[in-house]
Amino acid sequence: MEISVGPWHSPSWPRLKPDLHASRRSRRGHGSRLISSCWGRRVKLDFSPSVSVGFQSCRQEERTTRRRRPGGQMQLSVHPCRGLVDEKFTVLVQKAPPGFQLTLHALHKCDDGHSWEAFAHYCTSAAGTVNVSEDPSLGGTYSGVEQMGLLWSLRPVPGSRPWIRLRRVNAQTPMVFTISVYAGHQTEGFVGLVPLAGVEVERWYVAPGVQRIPVTEDELSAALYLPPGPGPFPGVLDLWGGGGKLVEYRAALLASHGFASLTLDYLTPKVTLETGKMVGNDYFEKAYRVLQQHPHVLGSRIAMIGLSFGTSMTLKMAAYSEVMKLRCAVCISGSHVQPVDGSISELMSFLSDNAAKTRVTDDNQVIWRDLLLPIPTDPTLKVDVGRLQCPLMLVVGEDDLNWPSCESAADMKDMMQQAGNSHLLTVLQYPNAGHLIEPPYTPLTRAGYFKSATSDKKAIALWGGETVAHAHAQEDAWRKILVFLRENLYGATDPRL
Repeated sequence: MEISVGPWHSPSWPRLKPDLHASRRSRRGHGSRLISSCWGRRVKLDFSPSVSVGFQSCRQEERTTRRRRPGGQMQLSVHPCRGLVDEKFTVLVQKAPPGFQLTLHALHKCDDGHSWEAFAHYCTSAAGTVNVSEDPSLGGTYSGVEQMGLLWSLRPVPGSRPWIRLRRVNAQTPMVFTISVYAGHQTEGFVGLVPLAGVEVERWYVAPGVQRIPVTEDELSAALYLPPGPGPFPGVLDLWGGGGKLVEYRAALLASHGFASLTLDYLTPKVTLETGKMVGNDYFEKAYRVLQQHPHVLGSRIAMIGLSFGTSMTLKMAAYSEVMKLRCAVCISGSHVQPVDGSISELMSFLSDNAAKTRVTDDNQVIWRDLLLPIPTDPTLKVDVGRLQCPLMLVVGEDDLNWPSCESAADMKDMMQQAGNSHLLTVLQYPNAGHLIEPPYTPLTRAGYFKSATSDKKAIALWGGETVAHAHAQEDAWRKILVFLRENLYGATDPRL
């Protein structure tokens, strides 16, 4: 079977209004993406305009601003000024005095109204330049050569509400960052300073032509993101964690890389809110069938990806479902420990029964990882991963303080070795990385407010992680997850498919 990724068209980013109550001026740009095909060559995705999103052609790839200084102009540029959130950009300062001390600053206002900032100190070269991709930061929210440090080291501006997390709610609009340069090595009070130059940068979860389709059939609460082009495309069923709600940004980004991605709310869907009853395991099979039967999806090439609580259901369905025949599965920061014969409700009850194992730090931060420890020997209390017939990737942060992901990964490895299917297992394990391993350049939330889908009370969850190590883990893991999905969904050689 031939897999179509669409003909190549000139890409176009949408005309947009990043803040609906702010500027109406258009922001134009230009971008392109490549994916690796199963034949080892680079394949261009179709970025043709999508009527559903209203894309218009754009040309500008780089934004540059200049400010006059004695003897010339200082120039700040960012390239590309518009691209996907997992795409690196280059920040360049030119035409400054040699040996000039300056501060680069990034500012972002997120969906909930909170502002985040990062900054780094540099000294210009003899040619009067700073290239963030090559030159080391001398201090700030990060140090050393870190091309994307201005994003992954973002933190709430002083005076913000504590324990907040930077997450994208509307995946169809860009995250807008203002990159500015200031004279001297500044550390605070940026709001009262006058920048020498500034540039706006847009990072998108949706590539041009990606379409979002709400899914409500069979009592599902879901959203399907389709890649550009006619397809058909391999599919991915995307599950998030214990907070519930419909979280869309990872599915949108996966669609931008060529996978038809269905993100599913399984803890707080409409049917649960109306009936007060949690969904059964058949809810996931319904979602699988919807994805499988979509005309733009290759029904025989579907994967699942889960984070945190979502890994529990991913592993259960991969091992035991007679309906879901997955080509591969990705489990991030999770565990196989659960009542095997139970549903979501039984797993929630199992966690509640172990609530006495919860630890609370002196700062009132909650550690839940012990609820599933020690890893049980009772086979009825953990998914039999020895039954798996599809490749499995486990992504583990060694400083995960929310789930016992390290211990679980070790036990799953032993189980698969004993069952003779360890050749299907890939484990990515990262020292000093925490629980919330997300797409790259997302700033670390070591601890933050969390409300379980089954509780009305908020707690300060200690997720774990060290900023630099976690940032590098996210970048490496995301790249390898995409390769893993491409190899198993695009790279099949089975003549029956």
